Amino acid sequence: MHSDCSCVWYFCTMSSVRLDKVSALLKRELSTLFQQNMHTMFEGMMITVTQVRVSPDLGVAKAYLSFFPTDKKQRGIELAQEKKGHLRKLLADQVGKQLRKIPELSFFVDDSLDYFEEIDRLLKRG
Repeated sequence: MHSDCSCVWYFCTMSSVRLDKVSALLKRELSTLFQQNMHTMFEGMMITVTQVRVSPDLGVAKAYLSFFPTDKKQRGIELAQEKKGHLRKLLADQVGKQLRKIPELSFFVDDSLDYFEEIDRLLKRG
């Protein structure tokens, strides 16, 4: 019975390692795509991919983005959502040899920087 637990634990660990590697790969490649297409697809906004989370079946990837200038983050998310099909195709061209299936993309605003700036402002004030 003990050996079965080890196998399950080993499988879970490997699965987690695989998810981490896929997440890192997608983060790197999406970052490159946003940088390369900043002027043509995203109205000159600088977009940073702060995190990518992949579902266990590798079918969905949630990418968290930060924007500069920050006052255009809502427009940036709208553009990313509008272009997600095209971005997925570009992503497939880059990572198609490494992944059998390219995950569906979802984009979200990463507002952690806004949160830290607000905390910093409050600390300086008080």
